[in-house]
Amino acid sequence: MSGAQMDVVPNTEPVWLFGYGSLIWKVNFPYQEKVVGYVCGFSRRFWQGSTDHRGTPKAPGRVVTLVQSKEDRTWGIAYKVKPQDVSETMAYLDKREIDGYKTHQVEFFPAIPNHQPTMKVLVYIATETNPSYLGPTEMGALAQQIVNSRGPSGCNVEYAMELAKGMRGIAPHIQDTHLCELEAKIKELLQKRKLDETDGKEKLCACSYCS
Repeated sequence: MSGAQMDVVPNTEPVWLFGYGSLIWKVNFPYQEKVVGYVCGFSRRFWQGSTDHRGTPKAPGRVVTLVQSKEDRTWGIAYKVKPQDVSETMAYLDKREIDGYKTHQVEFFPAIPNHQPTMKVLVYIATETNPSYLGPTEMGALAQQIVNSRGPSGCNVEYAMELAKGMRGIAPHIQDTHLCELEAKIKELLQKRKLDETDGKEKLCACSYCS
């Protein structure tokens, strides 16, 4: 499987990176500045399979990617990385996003006053041509797959719920229908599982969301 690839970026300039998934709540790299805002022409969807972080090759989890949608906006956070940190940060992210993601340059619109109106950012997107792409599915089945999946980085539920929580924190005025509906379905399934556990069924996960 090919890893993420980026355009050549000179280390004499800072780089802006756009996070719309786990980078909203789990950054793990140094940055100089972060700005909340959005990119146009994309929707956030749980259509990418995760075989290395939130699932396994035999039982993939579900993580987000961006799909083209002319009228939509996707909100997230842009991080400014200092020139001296660019090489190490990109090497870390290329490994973190190796399962089907590649970098693209897109226009970012900051949502804070007195900031430059737009700027170019790098974003990791998993397109439908990559081997781990799973595509759309019915919301109930999608939630069930997430509840049942776990991998080296933890359970898939944590990923989805922390993303929903993070989005409410940075953009409470935005209604991400796909994410909100999925969160609600996951909560329903977790509540049912907790009732099942009281009947003696084995607990599958001890994270703060599943336990």
